[in-house]
Amino acid sequence: MGEKNYIGPDAIIDKKKEYLIPCVYHFYKNPMQLVRAKGKYFYDQAGKEYLDLFAGVSVMNAGHCHPEITDRVCEQVKTLQHTCTIYLNQPIVDLAEKLAEVTPGNLKKSFFVNSGTEANEGALLLAKLYTGNSEYIALKQGLHGRTHLTMSITGLSFWRTDPNPAGGISFAPDAYCYRCPYGLEYPGCDLKCARAIRDVIETSTSKQVAALIAEPIQGNGGIITPPPEYFKVVRDILDEYGALLIIDEVQTGFGRTGKMFAIENWGVTPDIMTMAKALGNGVPIGAFTATEEVADVYTRPGASTLGGNPVSATAGLATLKVIEEEKLTENAAEVGLYFKNGLENLAKRHRIIGDVRGLGLMLGAELVKENKEPAPDETDLVLEKMKDRGILIGKNGPSRNVLAFQPPLIINKKDVEQVIATLDEVLNEVEKEAGLD
Repeated sequence: MGEKNYIGPDAIIDKKKEYLIPCVYHFYKNPMQLVRAKGKYFYDQAGKEYLDLFAGVSVMNAGHCHPEITDRVCEQVKTLQHTCTIYLNQPIVDLAEKLAEVTPGNLKKSFFVNSGTEANEGALLLAKLYTGNSEYIALKQGLHGRTHLTMSITGLSFWRTDPNPAGGISFAPDAYCYRCPYGLEYPGCDLKCARAIRDVIETSTSKQVAALIAEPIQGNGGIITPPPEYFKVVRDILDEYGALLIIDEVQTGFGRTGKMFAIENWGVTPDIMTMAKALGNGVPIGAFTATEEVADVYTRPGASTLGGNPVSATAGLATLKVIEEEKLTENAAEVGLYFKNGLENLAKRHRIIGDVRGLGLMLGAELVKENKEPAPDETDLVLEKMKDRGILIGKNGPSRNVLAFQPPLIINKKDVEQVIATLDEVLNEVEKEAGLD
């Protein structure tokens, strides 16, 4: 397709206003039209190159248009595109077998769907079937989906659109050390945020809790990263009350944090794990995987018309093969540590950076003004200026003031140096314009 065939950003915005529901928003005051991608780069309608530091929100872990993945997907599309689970096909069971191999502990049996939302919905149902209980606990800044139940169990108000949320859901405080809800500091806090889950169960529920659902690192919540002992304390409390632990790996899975799954950084195995995004490297797919004991209670007929279809399952198998063969998990650990050190050095020179957190290549830098006041306007300005210099980064957090770095796992230290140098320059400009220098 030649340049003359691109309608351009303004025309796309006009069509969005006319034909899309207005909740579908976009970044940037002066956006570009993305028309092509390869590896770690996007290209716009004018041919400008952008280093992608967001990966479609942790989707393109193996990089854009990876030839091995796209070739296998195209081959599958040409041979067997769809069957539904009522007929036997091999890719779905091969992928399920592979997930049993790469997931931690004794997680074994999977149910395939099309998205992280569906995966979380299914996991919550499975927990209810296994325990016979109907109440849930979630964390205050978690994000788990856009259906009625998953939106209700989302604690992040930015994404809670439904005016009539489901009942039977209680929220526990986050392990947000930079803004500790108790005004304490780790490790002297004795993980009061984790131990508060017992208080929530005792005072806000009937004590008949099916499960607690949590992201190991809260992505949209602001890359909130719990202390090393956090999930072990949580697990012990849940075991005491017979509640399951559901870990939402939709953003954190498949090598992003320097482990295949982020929860491995905390040495805990959940009863049920959910995943999506990077599993298909751009092809829609999701799954929830459980221990055999938990999974085997789900015996009444269940199906997903498109879940685990041959094309999506083939994409998942190809993606896992690339992650393993190209050692992307190891690269995320090494380059991520280098990246985090670079951000921490920037924080020493720029007062606008209040905190740097995350693991591997899932990093956040929270921008603040005096007394930790969130700086969302300055965050938007940083994103705009970085985009103009050819680097795309994300933003998240309750106040939308956290710079999010979730790139394809193929980036290297030279890319990091480019990002840090450019961000240093941009932060100087933004601090000066905001009177924060």
